Amino acid sequence: MTGVEAWHPGKREVLMREAEAFRVVVGVDGSRPSIHALAWAVREARLRRGTLRVLTAWDYPAVIAGMDGVLDVSHIEDATRRTQSVALSKVAHDDVPVSAEVLRGSPASVLVEASVLAELIVIGSRGLGGFGGLLLGSVSAQVARHAACSVLVVRPREDLPDR
Repeated sequence: MTGVEAWHPGKREVLMREAEAFRVVVGVDGSRPSIHALAWAVREARLRRGTLRVLTAWDYPAVIAGMDGVLDVSHIEDATRRTQSVALSKVAHDDVPVSAEVLRGSPASVLVEASVLAELIVIGSRGLGGFGGLLLGSVSAQVARHAACSVLVVRPREDLPDR
């Protein structure tokens, strides 16, 4: 060699190349920042000729923790599905292969788990920050810290209208 080492792709790079399409995952909770993240994720999947997996997480409210099976929480999952459906209706995505799932679990854990099979996670930022952010923890910070792929945190622009 001439002093320059040959680059050998790692296992993840080989698997990515062999995959049929670039896989984008987006977390949607119906909030304005998540709608902006969804729009960004659709554009990214379109540009990369990839696929988009839309995830919306739900979990038992903390006040009923430990009461599994006692309360009917099917309405929570149904409401979550409606929230996801409304979000998807706000962003044109006809030309991108989209799968939409509602999964039980915390948003951060659902997205981190999904990151193993993705090239990019897109998530909105509510911009809580400061002391409140330290107390509550930030989904975007947790995903950025623990994801197995790249993470794009989208902050909404004030000059863009809501739909």
